[in-house]
This record gives sequence, structure tokens and C-alpha cells, in this order.
Amino acid sequence: MSKKSRGINAERDLIKKFWANGWAAMRAAGSGSQQYPSPDIIVGREGRRFAIESKLTTEKRKYFPREEIRDLEYFASTFGAEPWLAVKFKGKEWYFFHPEDLIQTEKSYLATEDLASMKGILFEELIE
Repeated sequence: MSKKSRGINAERDLIKKFWANGWAAMRAAGSGSQQYPSPDIIVGREGRRFAIESKLTTEKRKYFPREEIRDLEYFASTFGAEPWLAVKFKGKEWYFFHPEDLIQTEKSYLATEDLASMKGILFEELIE
């Protein structure tokens, strides 16, 4: 299975989790490949909305380019949603981060397994 297919399947997994818990969710087809900022997933329920950029990784760390974070924050602000980054490390559950909770490097933002245990929140905590 290609890396792209694994990512799409991971997004679909998240969408199923949201729907199973009473949240409306949809995958934004073409996210990352169009001229306008667009998150991977848009989620909402009862006045609360999330714009989510999701990543699946087999590593213990995942980098997000600065432009990707900037676009997510811009979209979320314009749409009236909370910006979230969802990362699924190999063999772990989904962890959700606010952009400001990631480690800033010179060229990107970084999520690590250690950071996930300190600042990341699990799916159940996100939807409370």
C-alpha cells in the first residue's frame, strides 16, 4: 500500500471515530494540493468546529512545514474552527496537538512521541 493510501485510510479512520461519537466529519479531498488552504479533515458538533491536519508516521517524530501550520491556522480562523494537528505514531493511538504545543525548529514544527505524552491529548479528551 502506498504512503498516500495509508494516509487516506488513516484520515478515514478518524472520520469514522468522529461519526461514531456523534460528530459530523468529512475529509477535504485535495487538501495540500490546491492553491487555497485546506485541512485534511473538517469536524463539527453543536457550535464547536475543528480543522485538522492529520499525519501517520512510522517514526518517533513528525515534522510539519511552517507553511502547512500557517495555512491550517489561517483556514481555521477564517472558518471559525479550532486548528488541530493529529498524529498517529506507529503502534500508538491518535494524539492531537494545538499548533503552539509543537516544538518549533528553524524550518518546521515538530511532534514527537515524548511530546505526545506531555502535551498531546487523546481522541476521547478532544471530543469532551
